Amino acid sequence: MIGSADVERLRAQLRLYFVMGSVNCAGDPFEAAAKAIESGVTMFQFREKGTGSLEGEAKLRLAGRLRALCRAKGVPFLVNDDVELALAVEADGVHVGQDDESVASVRRRIGGKLLGVSVHTMEEARRAAADGADYFGIGPIYPTSTKADAKPAAGTALIERLRAEGWTTPVVGIGGIDASNAGDVIRAGADGVAVITAISRADSIERSARELLRAVASAQPAGRFGE
Repeated sequence: MIGSADVERLRAQLRLYFVMGSVNCAGDPFEAAAKAIESGVTMFQFREKGTGSLEGEAKLRLAGRLRALCRAKGVPFLVNDDVELALAVEADGVHVGQDDESVASVRRRIGGKLLGVSVHTMEEARRAAADGADYFGIGPIYPTSTKADAKPAAGTALIERLRAEGWTTPVVGIGGIDASNAGDVIRAGADGVAVITAISRADSIERSARELLRAVASAQPAGRFGE
């Protein structure tokens, strides 16, 4: 797990978290990622899943190119679920869901790299924290069609409860978020928002990323955790 001195840096890195794989883009996925990162994305997750997704060497090549892009721009690069791939391309971390490899197992395998965990209940949050999660991904906040097996939208209740009970674990909200509602997620207590199609399928990737960043910045309160 990261040390306490790095938690504030992680909060800042979570402000605009772009999650993407080749199937999420209408065109070249590398070009989409490059445009988003140039426009201010603060963290990137390679999530290559779904019908038509790349496998084997093709998946490894794209991951390597995206990893190099993120490294050149100083943006943390995480891999969804696939620990072997993350280690192969020297990713900065891994994000897992409740149906993926256990958090404790992933933590043992990746050492001190970043570890994000999707949580939907207080019990899942407690278990993830105990097993080594550095941040929580909470959602879907709003209805989303990106994941065929997505749980029903739950709003911001879990984020609000975590903050009300004094949890300071970094949190990013995901699911159906765009510039029109990102501020509500931040005001509920999230440190940032994670998006897929709000950027990858936008008419203008650059404009969408900038609008999301403005929405997050305008809603971010000072001194939330007493710093």
